[in-house]
Amino acid sequence: MTRSRRLHPAWTVAAVAFVALVGAAGFRAAPSVLLHPLHAEFRWPLATISAAVSVNLLLYGLTAPFAAALMDRFGIRRVVASALLLVAAGSGLTVFMTASWQLILCWGVLVGLGTGSMALAFVATVTGRWFVHRRGLVTGVLTAGGATGQLVFLPLVAVLVDRYGWRSAALVVAGAALAVVPLVVWLLREHPADLGLPAYGATEVTPPPPVAGGAAARALGALAQAARTRPFWLLAGGFAICGATTNGLVGTHFVPAAHDHGMPQTTAAGLLALVGLFDIVGTIASGWLTDRVDSRLLLGAYYALRGASLLVLPGLFAATAEPSMLVFIVFYGLDWVATVPPTVALCREYFGASAAVVFGWVFAAHQVGAALAATGAGLVRDQLGDYAPAWYAAGALSIGAAGLSLLLRRRRGVPVEPPAVPAAVPVRRAWSYRG
Repeated sequence: MTRSRRLHPAWTVAAVAFVALVGAAGFRAAPSVLLHPLHAEFRWPLATISAAVSVNLLLYGLTAPFAAALMDRFGIRRVVASALLLVAAGSGLTVFMTASWQLILCWGVLVGLGTGSMALAFVATVTGRWFVHRRGLVTGVLTAGGATGQLVFLPLVAVLVDRYGWRSAALVVAGAALAVVPLVVWLLREHPADLGLPAYGATEVTPPPPVAGGAAARALGALAQAARTRPFWLLAGGFAICGATTNGLVGTHFVPAAHDHGMPQTTAAGLLALVGLFDIVGTIASGWLTDRVDSRLLLGAYYALRGASLLVLPGLFAATAEPSMLVFIVFYGLDWVATVPPTVALCREYFGASAAVVFGWVFAAHQVGAALAATGAGLVRDQLGDYAPAWYAAGALSIGAAGLSLLLRRRRGVPVEPPAVPAAVPVRRAWSYRG
């Protein structure tokens, strides 16, 4: 007797991944609204607190390629559940800290490792395994989940800090990360072949390729091979600038910069949350466009438009949210992480079966840029008393990233590392999908 399902299991996996990404994003919302409270309580310089943010951002990126390799070896479920536990531990332990090195350990190291294990390499792994059709669109949705979750949490974190202190906010975030763990253990599947099914949009069941060697060796081997190619350095250079102009600068310093001009922290946090809402539209639209338009052209356009918006930002700060600032928020929000779907697509084009791990290294460059910008902007503010030079530098760098993207050439022939083609397994005819 033939049974019918309305939804392919790939959509359930994508939904659980989305929730996990949002859950991990909670603590990543905290830095921009905790800078001033930590400075006021402990009298630590903003540059010192920004250094903890930089460690977080750096590990968030450097962990990604190793996490992608660990997912291949030990499974997505184990890695993601462990990562959420690290986020909860790092967030919860901050309430006991008394010295700046403890902030770096908890906020920087533990949370950086945890969130890095669920970074965009996680997105590339899920979409690469479970989707053939609509892969770009799903990449956009999952990317929006991680980035938008971080920004949408901002108003909640800001209100908790304002009313109950920063420790209450840290505990709430730890609880949010823990709450997602059972869902991951219960519903997050590894491969469609484990269910005897093809990936969404595929016609044959393809067993997962065998994993040879340790996770570290695979991650480093993929880097060694990719680093010999020109596209890797162009993609990594552009994505480093992407990180500097989003998480590193705007994500960390927008709220303190607005506060310098008399804007309440809750108002500034609300503006960043709006960036997150418009990012949902922008990133999903970018995923849809990635399935249809040359990714090189998309990246060039995204970076150029972002650069133009950052160059005008210093003149928009005021004590209240003026219409011109709201226009910036909408425009910048649409572009926040729209760069991710075309970058993932280009990694697949150039690096084949190693795409998820190579993208992890490209994302590591993203976070190196973010870390440098987070610390650099803090130093600029401490030394000059104004963030304006940091905004201008970021705008110029973004325009440079557009140039790097347009230097990428369409690849002809086989990928750098062609994907393995295992023997096909017949599809179970007893199931039909209309997802």
